[in-house]
Amino acid sequence: MANLLILSLILSLLITTYPPWTNALPTDITNRIRTDPNAIREASSDYGNLVHHVPSAVLYPSSINDIVELIKASCYNHSAPFTIAARGRGHSVRGQAMAGGGVVVEMAALSRNGGGIRVSWSPSLGYYADVGGEEMWADVLRVGLEHGLAPVSWTDYLYLTVGGTLSNAGISGQTFRHGPQISNVLELDVVTGKGELITCSRNKNSELFFGALGGLGQLGIITRARIVLDKAPARGFDVILEELNFVPGLIFRRDVPIVDFLNRVGNLGGGREEVEAHAHPWLNLFIPKSRIHDFYDGVLENMVPRLRKTPGLFIFYPLNTKKWDSRMSAVTPDEDVFYNVGFLHSGGVNEADVFEVFNSEVLGFCEKAGIKVKQYLPYHKSREEWIKHFGSKWSIFQQRKMKFDPKMIYHQDRGFSIRSVAV
Repeated sequence: MANLLILSLILSLLITTYPPWTNALPTDITNRIRTDPNAIREASSDYGNLVHHVPSAVLYPSSINDIVELIKASCYNHSAPFTIAARGRGHSVRGQAMAGGGVVVEMAALSRNGGGIRVSWSPSLGYYADVGGEEMWADVLRVGLEHGLAPVSWTDYLYLTVGGTLSNAGISGQTFRHGPQISNVLELDVVTGKGELITCSRNKNSELFFGALGGLGQLGIITRARIVLDKAPARGFDVILEELNFVPGLIFRRDVPIVDFLNRVGNLGGGREEVEAHAHPWLNLFIPKSRIHDFYDGVLENMVPRLRKTPGLFIFYPLNTKKWDSRMSAVTPDEDVFYNVGFLHSGGVNEADVFEVFNSEVLGFCEKAGIKVKQYLPYHKSREEWIKHFGSKWSIFQQRKMKFDPKMIYHQDRGFSIRSVAV
């Protein structure tokens, strides 16, 4: 019995042992840092279940100030700055919200089940919603509809965080009409890599505003966004159909209420056992219109039929470059029209290699054929790949990185691998 008590005491001490840098934090913040196995395990996995990086600790913030103080502790850490990653609801698929040896910030701890969403109106801006970066789009929809309003641009899946999607772009089948979500933002609050909480917009601190939108979380953590709202349509299909040219007699339609239409994917969240048993080696690509037939012939016609496993969902729709703001960090093909092609593979963990080989072959085909694709939700392993990804935006992205995160706190030590905020 005595031995069991001693063992329990030892384990307890190990679990509550904090990294040395926590000495620089106020006690109330240290109390919200966890190093126990459950917290570490959760922060080391995501929906993709392909990449696992183990952090030294996990912060469950009670306020934005907790995040600010954590970043300052990293900036002034005597040994070396530690990396920090913001985790939304764990829907990244390539470990983009992990911080090996660093600290993961569990943004969901800030969520108040929609309480961080405030709808307003002004003569100059019209209707808008101030939304915490940790809030999910499903809750933005719910609160907006209480006022007969809704955002104009969505993602195909609603259980993603606002800060997460805005750090990437936020696209769906409506993007051709209203642009991505980053094109429908009026203002942001961002905690930079210097530990500064900055409010920014197109006219105020604009460099940070444009840099953070589509910036893959590399300039700071988005903690609030002012989202454009408009009158919510009653039905879903006519939102899409009214802008298209078509032969009326050839329409096959099933109109549904707007909530059902936007939430058609449902909630992919599952128990730990279900998540750990499956892998999602997704590949999302932007294809220039001028090469879409070559991509179709080479990939969809020849490669997909040879895939030895049953693929998951495929997404395919056109997008208009004019609906994107070139000052933002998000990158697109250099053509007026391009297509989003998403291979949303799903299978058992032991099947992941088959899909990974397929993804590599797709990218290899595009490289050999000279099809200048861009990855959406990108994951690259070297500095050279990131330079190619950003293209003409690389230089300005580097400048912004050095200005807002000079100590590379929002950075992963894999070549120049740039990590995105989790969604």
